[in-house]
Amino acid sequence: MDSNLSITGPAASTLSFWEKLGLGLAAIATLYLFSFMWVGSIISNFGDISLLILLYAMATASYIYGAYIGKSAGIKNDQNYFRSLTSRGALAWALGIFLTGFYVLLYWYPSTLGLVKNGPNTGIIAVFDPLSRFLKGQPASQWFMYGTLYTVAILFMGVKFMYKYRHNSYHLIRTTSVMFFQLAFAFLIPEILQRLNQPYFDFKMIWPLDYYAFFDWRIEELTSSGQLGIFMLVWSVALILIVTPILTYFFGKRWYCSWVCGCGGLAETAGDPFRHLSDKSLRAWQIERWMIHAVLFIVTAMTIAVLHSYLYDSSDPIFNTTSLSILFSVILGGIVAWIYIDKERFKSLDPIAKKVGLVLCSVLILLMWEAQFTGRYNLLFFPAHQIRSWYGFLIGATFSGVIGVGFYPLMGNRVWCRFGCPMAAILGIQQKFFSKFRITTNGNQCISCGNCSTYCEMGIDVKWYAQRGQDIVRASCVGCGICSAVCPRGVLRLENGPDTSQKATEIRSLQIEPSGVKLDV
Repeated sequence: MDSNLSITGPAASTLSFWEKLGLGLAAIATLYLFSFMWVGSIISNFGDISLLILLYAMATASYIYGAYIGKSAGIKNDQNYFRSLTSRGALAWALGIFLTGFYVLLYWYPSTLGLVKNGPNTGIIAVFDPLSRFLKGQPASQWFMYGTLYTVAILFMGVKFMYKYRHNSYHLIRTTSVMFFQLAFAFLIPEILQRLNQPYFDFKMIWPLDYYAFFDWRIEELTSSGQLGIFMLVWSVALILIVTPILTYFFGKRWYCSWVCGCGGLAETAGDPFRHLSDKSLRAWQIERWMIHAVLFIVTAMTIAVLHSYLYDSSDPIFNTTSLSILFSVILGGIVAWIYIDKERFKSLDPIAKKVGLVLCSVLILLMWEAQFTGRYNLLFFPAHQIRSWYGFLIGATFSGVIGVGFYPLMGNRVWCRFGCPMAAILGIQQKFFSKFRITTNGNQCISCGNCSTYCEMGIDVKWYAQRGQDIVRASCVGCGICSAVCPRGVLRLENGPDTSQKATEIRSLQIEPSGVKLDV
């Protein structure tokens, strides 16, 4: 008989033996890998990397066995706020510092990890040489090492995620999807292409996330690689103009952010234990909106500046700076005009944001034509290579990598996706104003438990909408579906409904009458 009469529930439970064993094996595997930093020159073979992957696989299997096997299916988010690793405790800070330090070494001090440009690799990177030579016929780089570890993390943590949410077919399917796209499209295919003397190319990376897609060196590399290279360049453009708008219209941004993207894949799998740490405050939402759209404008201006410099000396009658100025003047001007003309569709847009967008787009258009008529080489008054270098350092490396992943244990698993990803910004705009996707609510069933808001990795206060029976149409929502999965009353549903302009915005209620039950809108 249970003698505990407390109404506050049982005390915080400790990890089981198998969970502790799993975490211990993961720590041993990591120490084994980083021990090579002090070994120096090694004769690496498949034994080293095989042992490493085996240890991580055993760690994952042990943790899954202890946490989920033999237990009923359902959400297992117990004790998140009592455990040091998931409540910003000492372990969380230690992990954050470790991840941040690793990214600093990866981006700016790869020689510390064993990269040797004019000789055989040493240290950690040498461990990955056998696999690199097998796949692409070249020694490993720091990026091959990182790509391998990244893929292993998504695959193994993806299996863990699927056991955790095994009662929900939506999560099983979308997790299988991100695992497949990471393994095949982000890792294997680009590496094998290099073995075939073709450009390294990730067919699922889309501008502006792939911010160097239209850099001069990239265009030259693709156009000089024959028909396949030309196809890659055309594919990059088609993804922006055709594939992305169509899929986002029908499925919202979830088709990319939760089903395809590698950043989202890592966040959903390895970052799942930290999703409740996202800031739900109104202040965070205000910062998020301005930051992410500022990054989008910066990467757009940078890309135009780079293309302007690349086409500056072009004598081609079609591909020149004049055509570039006309094209982007039409695109930017058309977007601004549409926002001001279609007032009903854009009625929820912040008036200040509309004015700022008008000013910035107008300035960019004026700069393009001023440079066109004066013959100025640098569109933004700074050399294009300098601008892209700044962007690569501040956004491409520091924000997306060091902060985006390093701060998982402190700020949640979607810091980069929420505050900095320009791809998420574009997809969010399309989702909010042009998509059929929405999360519908049945407010009369909501008991205000707060699970949905707690586990929203994007910091959306889902409960606020559920209590009012309002459809959730937020630009930041990545459609992960966790809010629906953790709801004990089935209040939330991910649906593809009417066009955004027809989505519910008023409070809805159920009317019970002798003739039946109807929804009062």
